[in-house]
This record gives sequence, structure tokens and C-alpha cells, in this order.
Amino acid sequence: MTSVATEKKPRGPTEEATVSLQRSLYDPGYVNAMSHFYRGEMGRIMVWRQRLDMTTNWAITSSTAIITIAFSTRQVPHIIFFFNLAIVWVLLWIEARRYRFYDAFRARVRMLEAHFLVPMVMENRDLLQGEWKKLVCEDLILPCFKISKLEAVGRRLKRNYIFIFILIIVAWITKIFLHAEHAMDSVGGFYRSLRVGTIPSWLVAFIFVGTLITVITITIYVSKKTSGEISEFGTHRSLWRI
Repeated sequence: MTSVATEKKPRGPTEEATVSLQRSLYDPGYVNAMSHFYRGEMGRIMVWRQRLDMTTNWAITSSTAIITIAFSTRQVPHIIFFFNLAIVWVLLWIEARRYRFYDAFRARVRMLEAHFLVPMVMENRDLLQGEWKKLVCEDLILPCFKISKLEAVGRRLKRNYIFIFILIIVAWITKIFLHAEHAMDSVGGFYRSLRVGTIPSWLVAFIFVGTLITVITITIYVSKKTSGEISEFGTHRSLWRI
């Protein structure tokens, strides 16, 4: 048997960091801890997901009840839809606040999926690395929201609430046409029909038009500024080296 002498070259800082990363990625204790961490974060975002669905169900249920009451009898004034809009706006604000918490925890889950699960599945240690561990640790020490309140409101409007607002506005207009006290053969007749008791027509029209413009503006603005939770199929697929 012959022995061959080999020269041991000193490893540089980059090579030592790579070897340390390769060892930690497949270390049983590390994988077990990260698996439990991922499972815990998934359970947390599912709880917030259920809270989002709960407020949406409240908005749909309250709108359905008010619309049913409004069309049940002629004596019910159409101003009842103003209270419907107020209830939906409050629920939208509550849901946007809950969505910010949901999005903050969802960001951790997505980071674990992209930088831990993908390399494990692909068996490629160099895939999608970087300082993601540092970012996760910083977020655990100092949690913070990932989106603003306006963006959260816009996302929920885009996903669900814009359809609820449109339904309320359509029902409001239908109620005015069906149970109007005056003939509406012109725009002026429709404007006069907006008056309810001592509430002037201009105030009702302002609430009506203001709500419509606000909903459309926020939805369009947020749609252009962000892509939401999930992008369309094929978007930025070239950035993923898989």
C-alpha cells in the first residue's frame, strides 16, 4: 500500500462559511427546530386567516340583512343604506388591521419556504441563500408590519369589499327608483328623490358619490403599487434559478 501526501490548504472565510452553512442545513437538530418553527408560523397565519374571513362574513351578513329590510316595505327610507356603508367601512378597517398582522407572519412563512424548504427539496445548498436567517432573527426580535394601513385597506377592497360596496350602491339606486315619492323622469327628479326628511339631497349625493370615488381610487392606487399575495402565473419566473 502506498500513501500519497496531500497538501492541506487553509480555508478562507468564504469557504468556511459555506461549509458551516452546508453542515447546518442538513443537521438533524437544525432541521427539526426549523420544521417546528415553520409549523408554528403556519398555525399562526391560519388563525389570522380565519379572523379575516370572519369580518368579511359579518360585512356580507349585515349587508344582506339591511338590503332585505330596505326592500321589504315602502315605508323604509333609502337612507338605511348609509348605515350599511358605515358598518362596512368599520368592518373594512378592522379587517385591514387584522390583515397587517396576517401579512407580517405570512412574510416569515414565505421566507422559510423560499430559503429553507426549496434548497431542501432541490438538494441544492447554494439555492436562494443570502442573509435570510439574519432577517428572520431581526423580525423575531423586533416584529414589524410589512405594509401600510392604506395598502392593507386597498388589498381587502380589491379582494372582497369592492364587490360589497358595489352591491350596496346598486341596491341604494334600485330602492330610490322603486319607492320614490316623486316621478323621476329626469336627473333633477332623481336628485330630489335623494332627500329624506330633513336630510338634504346634496348631503345624500355627497355620501353616495364620495363613497364610490373613494373605493375606486383606493383600489386602483393599491393595484398599481402592489401585486398582492400571489402574482400571476409566470411573473418573474426567470428570477428563480430552478
